[in-house]
Parts: sequence; structure tokens; C-alpha cells
Amino acid sequence: MTDRENAPAPVRFDTKIAVLLRDDLQTWQRLNVTAFLVSGLGTEAPEVIGEPYADADDTPYLRMFRQPVLVFEGSKETITAAHGRALARALPRAVFTSDLFTTGNDVDNRAAVRAVRRDDLDLVGLAVHGPRNAVDKVFKGARMHP
Repeated sequence: MTDRENAPAPVRFDTKIAVLLRDDLQTWQRLNVTAFLVSGLGTEAPEVIGEPYADADDTPYLRMFRQPVLVFEGSKETITAAHGRALARALPRAVFTSDLFTTGNDVDNRAAVRAVRRDDLDLVGLAVHGPRNAVDKVFKGARMHP
């Protein structure tokens, strides 16, 4: 038998973790927004977090997501529509608005989001977790990030 024949079958998760970024962001903004957005999902959906890691010397490392995070991009209109669909499906979600690029701490971040009505948020990022088909419907029209 070859290594390929002995390899475990790929895992297909029932849920999906996905991030949608606005397509006009600079590279550093895309990375920053993605990091911030996914940090919220593990607190709301602890089942997405795997077991702690350790290397061969028994050095401990933090837990991480147990499944892939898919990153998409889309226009301002695409992200606004996805936000509405995520709300309609009551999926766990995190948002990042353009205002958060001008703040420097968690208190100011929350205040910046709180100051704007839902339909007026200038969304640059959205993360959701949920059943695969629901997340696919929420991100309809978005494309995989290059």
C-alpha cells in the first residue's frame, strides 16, 4: 500500500468559517481586518476551537481553529448584502467598519460601531460561522480572495 492509500480520509466539516473583505482595502488592512474578525468567532462558537498544540519537545502552543477559514472579497454592495443575509439567518458574525482604522483600542472600536446605525455601517469586513450551505448563501456574489 502507498502512503496515499493509508492516508486518512479528508475531513468535511458541517460548518464553515468565512471572512468577506471589501475589495478596495490595502494589503495591510486586509490582514488586520481578517485577524480582528476571526478573533471574535471562537468566543461565540467555542466548538470551532481545537485542542492545544505541542511540539516534539513538549513546548505548548495555543489552540487554533479546528477547521479552515475561507477568505473572500467583494464590493461594498456585496458586503452590505452579505451582512443583511447573515442577520436574517441569525449567524454568529463579527464586523469591521472603516471607522476602526482610526481607533486604537477596544473601547474606541466598540464606541465607533455603536455610534452608527446598522444600515449606515461602512463595512469593510464581515466574518460568519454556520452551516456550510447557510454561509454559502450569505456570501453569494463574493469571490475567493486571490
